[in-house]
Amino acid sequence: MTTEQQLPEGWKTQPLQNLLSYVIGGDWGKDENYDDENFILVNCIRGAEFRNWKNDKASTAALRKIKISSLQNRQIQENDILIEISGGGPEQPVGRTALITKQVLSNFNNPVVCTNFLRLIRPNEKINSTFLNYYLSYFYLSGKVIAYQAGSNNLRNLKFKEYERIGIPIPPIETQQAIVNKIESLFDEIDEGIGRLKTAAQQIQQYRQSLLKNAFNGELTKEWRSKHADTLPSENELLAQIQTTREQHHAQQLADWQTAVSQWEQNGNEGKKPSKPKAPTQAVKFEENFADLPRGWFNFSLDTLAEISGGLTKNAKRGSFKEKVPYLRVANVYANELKLDEIATIGIQENEKARTLLQTNDLLIVEGNGSIEQIGRVAIWNNTINPCYHQNHLIKARCYPFVLPKFALYFLISPMGRERIINVASSTTGLHTLSLTKVANLIIPVCSLAEQTQIVAILESKLTACDQLAAELTKQLKQAELLKQAVLKAAFSGSLLDK
Repeated sequence: MTTEQQLPEGWKTQPLQNLLSYVIGGDWGKDENYDDENFILVNCIRGAEFRNWKNDKASTAALRKIKISSLQNRQIQENDILIEISGGGPEQPVGRTALITKQVLSNFNNPVVCTNFLRLIRPNEKINSTFLNYYLSYFYLSGKVIAYQAGSNNLRNLKFKEYERIGIPIPPIETQQAIVNKIESLFDEIDEGIGRLKTAAQQIQQYRQSLLKNAFNGELTKEWRSKHADTLPSENELLAQIQTTREQHHAQQLADWQTAVSQWEQNGNEGKKPSKPKAPTQAVKFEENFADLPRGWFNFSLDTLAEISGGLTKNAKRGSFKEKVPYLRVANVYANELKLDEIATIGIQENEKARTLLQTNDLLIVEGNGSIEQIGRVAIWNNTINPCYHQNHLIKARCYPFVLPKFALYFLISPMGRERIINVASSTTGLHTLSLTKVANLIIPVCSLAEQTQIVAILESKLTACDQLAAELTKQLKQAELLKQAVLKAAFSGSLLDK
């Protein structure tokens, strides 16, 4: 708490409760269609409105019905302050505040109240409402409010009786308005800078998407292709190369299978007999219903270009297996990113290992997700954990030698790749999911290995530069928010008007 000895002459420290003329909890009421003549339609401000208060000014407040008698006590007025007293979580304590202005009230045709997760406080004549709201915001942003939290991590409550006793540094009323004017002037400048930083961040993201788009419509390597036109493989040469490689891979699969069967027999036929690998079908390119490709590029299904396989199904019986191994789950795989801080283990049998073991450069594709934006997110395995396996909700694609794994990865996260994934994942039920078959049938454009190498090199260089710029912008955005805290700290120590 700020002490009077630290404050300029003429300032005092007062408990919050001494600066309020009225305090009352909110009322969530009934559904907007509730039929009772004793109830009235209102807009009810929730904690959810706090998230984008600066832009929306609570315009998303819910329609509810509350008793007329309740409204008489709880109707929000200009210059009231709302304090969040319940909600929050591990990363967000309660205690956020919002000031009710004319602009907020002009968004509604109905009377306005707040939910019971908020508390309405009405400042008295001793203090400027905007000044008080800025101080309470500073108290929250500085982390001091954490000392007034109660409850669990999932639902926190503000210890309001104790919170009411926090000390508020108060200058004379005319000085309060001068400080408010100075804060708002400085905040306008900071917000202008934040706006420019956010615009730059959006431009970087747009540039990133443009790079990925041009990588797979041929524009990125157009000049390179013209210089190397004589060395590009013909359609027949590329098809022959693909087919030969797949047949060689199948021959190795057969040899591995025969070894696995022998091992299975030596173990007394324990467990399921290893399945014989299927012979590869003839490599066929796709020409219809897809965008035109540059010379030397062809569309193929992903299972023509990679070995597709599922993972370990999690079930209760795995808990009884003797051997436990680390394995990747959906929570570990994001768009071109692995999050390996939490790795689970799972029971496994010997005959499951070969199929589900991860190798460097395996692509991991998320099978299902409630959000269409997250479905089919894909990352490349880096062998950080060895050995490591994967669950069945991650589909593995192991590229054949004529396809660079990063080339396939970049296609799958490109606008064209995302569009194709979303198209096959969508359904009439509204659920979004992939399957081994859907992933196997994804159409992927392929060019010569030399051009793939060129594309990957260009993308690696330019996307790395984008990442570095984005990181710097994020750093500057955080610094801008800290600058706001510095302004507030100066304001309530009495030094802002001197600067």
